[in-house]
Amino acid sequence: MNEMALKYGCNPNQKPSRVFMANGADLPIEVLNGKPGYINLLDAFNGWQLVRELKLATGLPSATSFKHVSPAGAAVGKPLSETEAKIYFVDDLGELSPIACAYARARGADRMSSYGDFVALSDTCDAITATMLKREVSDGIIAPGYTDDALEILKSKRKGTYNVIKIDPDYVPDPIETKQVFGITFEQGRNELAINNDLLSNIVTDNKDIPDDKKIDLLISLITLKYTQSNSVCYVKDGQAIGIGAGQQSRIHCTRLAGSKADNWWMRQNPKVMGLKFVDGIGRPDRDNTIDVYMSDEYEDVLRDGVWQTLFKEKPEPLTREEKKEWLAKNTDVALGSDAFFPFGDNIERAYKSGVKYIAEPGGSIRDDHVIMTCNKYNMAMAFTGIRLFHH
Repeated sequence: MNEMALKYGCNPNQKPSRVFMANGADLPIEVLNGKPGYINLLDAFNGWQLVRELKLATGLPSATSFKHVSPAGAAVGKPLSETEAKIYFVDDLGELSPIACAYARARGADRMSSYGDFVALSDTCDAITATMLKREVSDGIIAPGYTDDALEILKSKRKGTYNVIKIDPDYVPDPIETKQVFGITFEQGRNELAINNDLLSNIVTDNKDIPDDKKIDLLISLITLKYTQSNSVCYVKDGQAIGIGAGQQSRIHCTRLAGSKADNWWMRQNPKVMGLKFVDGIGRPDRDNTIDVYMSDEYEDVLRDGVWQTLFKEKPEPLTREEKKEWLAKNTDVALGSDAFFPFGDNIERAYKSGVKYIAEPGGSIRDDHVIMTCNKYNMAMAFTGIRLFHH
């Protein structure tokens, strides 16, 4: 099949819409179920590139949760701790496969943003991953293959309309890519830059110790940024993105946004949050939203009389500012990547508040000396990669 008609483009008024191969070749995908739309396919193809590169760089099964052409989460298939299984709400599923662990981490990083995601897996989707997906609000999945059981589970999702796409893992696109904006055609070489440990060799700080597992975290951050709308910053810990700031005009706003998401991820492991007793039958999106509000400065919105009774079996005590500060201080050894150089040390100051110890960024700012000095103040290790990762 050389082309596929779509219902409409980015918006319902943008018709006609289709995807096709300009070189006359067959599309490298097979739609096994559903009818994916324009944005679905943008998420699918960007997500597939991300997980494919994560697998190549780390050797580990990889997954991403995409929303509106940026990842909400990305991760490799490291086993989950008991706490992680609980905060990702998969502790009832028993033993998870590596690819299921990868998706649990990718989805669990920022569950609010992952609502209605498009999933990409580097490896064959198995039944346990499909079971996990079936109970989440999601638009579709792309993977190189599916077990028979997994496919049956996914086909039953969303009254049989869930989008399931199989991609040819051997497909290699042309080295030159084009797009049109305002009727004008842009052309450029594809960003085929390999992201590997060689990019982490130029350590410019006094602290030059980046352990191997932290190098993996830095690679995850950089590969994630390669497919995140710029400007972008990514915090990573223990094999998964925990905070992604995308599409901000100011880099410090990227760092703050991603840092606040990383803080939320860590706060969800606080005993008070994990001990919340929800009413029976509460929906997963309602539960996720309630947790998010409970941890925020607007906690009274879910704790006021007449409201908390609809959410909780018993009224929880709010988290005090001191409790939050004390808990956040326990998050350490976080890795941070940036798709372009940090222009000022304020980004480092903000990153430090979210436990960052290891950084990878291009370097090249006229203020590099100030950025390095700020890292040295906190004994951080920072590598200058020499490469920019803008994505638009």
